[in-house]
Amino acid sequence: MPPLPSQGEKPMSFFKWFYPGIGIKRWITLCVAGLGMIVLVALLSVKTMSKSSILLAAFLTAVLIFGIFLVYMAVKNIMRIFIRALMPPHRNAPLVELVHQRRQSDTLSRGPRVVAVGGGTGLSTLLSGIKLYTSNITAIVTVTDTGGSSGRLRDEMDMLPPGDIRNCLVALADAGPLIRDLFQYRFEDGEGLKGHSFGNLFITALSKVTGDFEKAVTESSKVLAIRGRVIPSTLEKVTLVGEFMDGTSLEGETTITDAAKPLRSIRLKPDDCQPHPEALDAIESADLIILGPGSLYTSVLPNLLIPAIGDALVKSDAYKIYIQNVMTQPGETDHLSAWDHLRVLLEHTDPRILNACIVNAAKVPDELLEKYRQKGAVPVVMDLEDIRAKGYEVIEGNILHADGQVRHDPETLAQMIFEHYFKVTKALQV
Repeated sequence: MPPLPSQGEKPMSFFKWFYPGIGIKRWITLCVAGLGMIVLVALLSVKTMSKSSILLAAFLTAVLIFGIFLVYMAVKNIMRIFIRALMPPHRNAPLVELVHQRRQSDTLSRGPRVVAVGGGTGLSTLLSGIKLYTSNITAIVTVTDTGGSSGRLRDEMDMLPPGDIRNCLVALADAGPLIRDLFQYRFEDGEGLKGHSFGNLFITALSKVTGDFEKAVTESSKVLAIRGRVIPSTLEKVTLVGEFMDGTSLEGETTITDAAKPLRSIRLKPDDCQPHPEALDAIESADLIILGPGSLYTSVLPNLLIPAIGDALVKSDAYKIYIQNVMTQPGETDHLSAWDHLRVLLEHTDPRILNACIVNAAKVPDELLEKYRQKGAVPVVMDLEDIRAKGYEVIEGNILHADGQVRHDPETLAQMIFEHYFKVTKALQV
C-alpha cells in the first residue's frame, strides 16, 4: 500500500488545480465574474428601487442575463472537464451526449442477467441485439474451432482458438467503429498473415505477453469497452468427436463438417473437461438463458457437453430459450426439421434444458433460396406442432435479415426475446 500523504502535501494537491494546461482556471474566473455581476445587479436594484428608470432597469436586466450566461458556461465546462477525466473513452462527446450515455448505462445495468451460449456468427449476432436491453450479459463461447485463422493459431501457438471469442467481443463493444473494424480486419496478403484477422492476432499476442489466454480476453474486453463479459466455456484444449450414422467417427470440427455425412452424435475429447468457473457462476445467477442461434453440432452443443455446464443449465431456475436456425447447414444438419434440431439437442443433454423455442416465420427471398440451394442448404422445416406436443412453448416472428445472406435480425430478435421474457415473468408474479 502506498504511503499516505502528509499534512504538508495536501495544500500542494489543491494548487495543482491552477497548474498550466488543466484548463479549469479560465472557467473558475468566468464563474466568479458571472456571480459578481449577479450580486452587483442585486445590490444596485435594492439601492435604486425607488428612483429606477426604464433605461436603468433594462441595463440591469441585461447585466443579470449576461452574468447568468457566464455562470452557466463556466459550470458546463467545469463539469465537462471532470466528466472527461472520469470517462476518457467519451472524451470528444458533447456534454448532453455524456449525460444520456450515463443514464442509458444506469438503465442497462438494471436489466435482466442474461447468459448466451453458443459460438460462431450466430452468437455474435444475438449479442449485438441483446446489449440494447441489458449490460448484464455473459457470453459462454465454444472453443472447438479448428478451421481458418483460429484453427491455425490453435495448432501453431498451442492456444485456444480466438475467433468466436473475438466476434463476441466486437458484438458487445461500445468502442468506436474504427476499433471494431480494426479487430475484424482480415489480412488478404502476406505469406504468413493472409487469412488472419487482426483481432485474432491481438488476442494471441496478448495471451503470450500475459501468459494467460483468459487474461488476454479480459484485457481485450477493456480495449473494446464491451457491455457484459465474454468467457470461453472451458480453458482446456478440447476436440470434437463426431460419430456418423454409418458407424465411423472423425475428430476435429472442420473434419467433421467436411465429411458431409449424417451425424448420429457428437462428444468432446476429453469428455471430463472442466468448465470455466465464471460460466457456472453466471448460469447460477441468470434470469434468462439463451442457446443459439448457430451451428447445432459445432457451436451450441460443444458448450452443453461439458458435464458441469450441462448440469448447471438443467438445474437453473432461469427462463431458457433455444433459437432455431433459419437454414439447414450442409454436412451438419441436412434434412433436419425444427423438431429434429430440438430432438438432437435434448438427446445430447436433458429435456429440462429449455422452456421455449424461437422460430422465424418470414419467407426467405427466392433469389437467396436459389443461392443457398446451390450450396446444399434449404430452409428448416417448421414442424412446430411436434415441438408443442413435447411441452415446449413456440415463439414465432419475422426475425429474418436477408442482405445477401440469411441471418437473424439482431434487434428484432432481441425485442422478441425480451418481450416474451417480460411477459412470462409478469405472469409468474401474478
